[in-house]
Amino acid sequence: MNTLVIVLIAAVCLIAGYTFYGSWLAKKWGIDPKAKTPAVAKNDGQDYVPTDGWTVFAHQFSSIAGAGPVTGAIQAAVFGWVPVLLWILIGGIFFGAVTDFGALYASVKNEGKSMGLLIEKYIGKTGKKLFLLFCWLFTLIVIAAFADMVAGTFNAYETVDGVTKLSAQATVNGAAGSISLLFIAFAVVFGLLQKKLQWKGWKEMVLGLACTVAAFAIGMNVPLVTSKATWTYLVFAYIFLAAVLPMWLLMQPRDFMTTFMFAGMILGAVVGLVVAHPKMNLPMYTGFHNAASGDLFPILFVTVACGAVSGFHSLVSSGTSSKTIANEKDMQKVGYGAMVLESLLAVLALCVAGAAASADGTAAVGTPFAIFSSGVAGFLEMFGIPVYGARCFMTMCVSALALTSLDSVARIGRMSFQELFTVDDMEHAAGWRKLLCNKYFSTIVTLLCGYILTQIGYANIWPLFGSANQMLSALVLITLCVFLKVTGRENRTLFPPLIIMLCVTFTALVERVIALVKAYGAGTAVFLVEGLQLIIAILLMVLGVIIVISCGKELFRKKAGQETK
Repeated sequence: MNTLVIVLIAAVCLIAGYTFYGSWLAKKWGIDPKAKTPAVAKNDGQDYVPTDGWTVFAHQFSSIAGAGPVTGAIQAAVFGWVPVLLWILIGGIFFGAVTDFGALYASVKNEGKSMGLLIEKYIGKTGKKLFLLFCWLFTLIVIAAFADMVAGTFNAYETVDGVTKLSAQATVNGAAGSISLLFIAFAVVFGLLQKKLQWKGWKEMVLGLACTVAAFAIGMNVPLVTSKATWTYLVFAYIFLAAVLPMWLLMQPRDFMTTFMFAGMILGAVVGLVVAHPKMNLPMYTGFHNAASGDLFPILFVTVACGAVSGFHSLVSSGTSSKTIANEKDMQKVGYGAMVLESLLAVLALCVAGAAASADGTAAVGTPFAIFSSGVAGFLEMFGIPVYGARCFMTMCVSALALTSLDSVARIGRMSFQELFTVDDMEHAAGWRKLLCNKYFSTIVTLLCGYILTQIGYANIWPLFGSANQMLSALVLITLCVFLKVTGRENRTLFPPLIIMLCVTFTALVERVIALVKAYGAGTAVFLVEGLQLIIAILLMVLGVIIVISCGKELFRKKAGQETK
C-alpha cells in the first residue's frame, strides 16, 4: 500500500477523534473559561506561571513526544504494520488522549495537584506514597533509557572488533551535539528576553525562530566531536539544570524553540511522503508470535508505548502543564490535542520505516532513530537541502525527542521524591526530612540513580520501560475514575481502557520476570543488566497490585457526586 494513503487515513481518524470524542469528553466533564486556574490563582513565577495556550501546547507536545513514538512504532513493526497502525489509532484516540486530557483536567480542577497528591485526596495517604514510589522508579527508567539514547546519538566513536575509532557520522553527530548545547544557551536568552519584553503572537514566534536558527547556524560549523561517556555527563548536567531552574527560564523557551524543529521534521516527513509517495514495504502481518520479541499480546502494546498510550504523559499533564494553563478552554487542545499529534508522529515513523525497508519486506538495518533520521533526511535532500544540513537537522530532531522528555521527567522525578517525604508542617520537620525535600538534594539523588541504570543500556531497559509506562497509565485511569465519580462526572468511558491496560501490563511484567529468572537459571545473567531489571520489575509489580487494590476499593466505596464539581 502507498504510505501516503496510510498517513491520510491516520490523519482523518485522529482529527475526527479530537473533534468529536475529545469535544464530547470536554462537554461531559465541563469546561469553564471564566474559572480561575491554578496558574492564575497561585502564580509564583517558578512552577505556577500563567502561559499562552499554544506555548503550553508546545511544552506538552515537546515533553511527551519523546523517543517512544519513533522507537516504539518501528520496533513493533516486527508483527506487521497493520496491527501497529490499528493500535496507534485506537490507542491514541480512546486510551492515550483520554488519559492525558483526564490527568490535566483533574489537576487543574484540584489546584494544580500532581497525580500523587490527587491520589492522596481521593484514595488516601498510603496510596499516595506507593504511587509516588512507583512514579519515582519509573522516572529512573526513563532517565536511564533516554539519556543513553541521546549520548549514543551524539557519540563520535564506534568500536569494531575491539578497536575504537571515529565513526563515519562523527562530524554530523558532533554538530548535532553542539546545536543541542547552543539550544540550551539560546533558550535561556529567549526566556530572559521574553520575561522582560513580554512579547506575544508573531513577535514571540520571530524571537523563538531567530534563536533556533542561530543555534543551528553556529552548531553546524562548530561540531563537538567527543565520546559517549562525555556526552552522558553533559546530558545529566543539562537535566539537572532543567529540574531546578524556573520553568520560564529554560524548559518553556526550549520547548517553544524545539516545536519549530518538530514542525519542520513532521512537515518534511509529510511532504516527502506526498512527493515521493513510496510504497509500504513492510509486511502487513507476520503472525501472532515473533521468535525474537514474543507474542503480539502483550508485546506489541507495550512496545508501541507512547505512540498510543503513556502513563508518563499524565505526569507531565499534572506535574507541569496544569500549573501553566491560563484558561480552562485550552485544556482539550493541550491534553487531548498533543497526544493525537504524537500518534500522527508514530504513524509517520512507521511509514518512513516501511519506505526504508527492502522490496522483499526486510526491515532496514540500524536503530529506530537511525532509520527514521536517515529516511526523513533523504526526503529533505530531495528538496535541495544539502546532505550535511539535512543530516544535522534530523540527528538533532531525533535527539531532541528524547531530550525534551528527559528534562520534564527529571523535574517530575525530583518532585516525586520530594513529595514522598513531604509532611504538612515542613517548617518544624526533622532535619533529615528537610534535606530529602531540598530540591537540589532530591535532584542529585534522582539523577545519580538514573545514571547507574544507564549502565544497562537502553535496548535492555526498553521492554521494562514499556511495561512500567503502560501500568502507570492504568493506575492514572483508575484514579481518574474515582475523581470523576465523586465529582459527579462521566467515568464509564474510562473502564474499557483501564481493564485492557491492566491486562496488558501485568501480563508483560510477568513474562519479563519469567524471562529474567530463566536467564539466571541458565547462568547467562549479569547483575547490572538482568539483576537490576529483575529487582525493578518485581517492585513495579508489587506496587502496582497494591495500588490497584487500594484504588479499586475506593472506587466502589465512594458515592457518586459526594464532592461538588
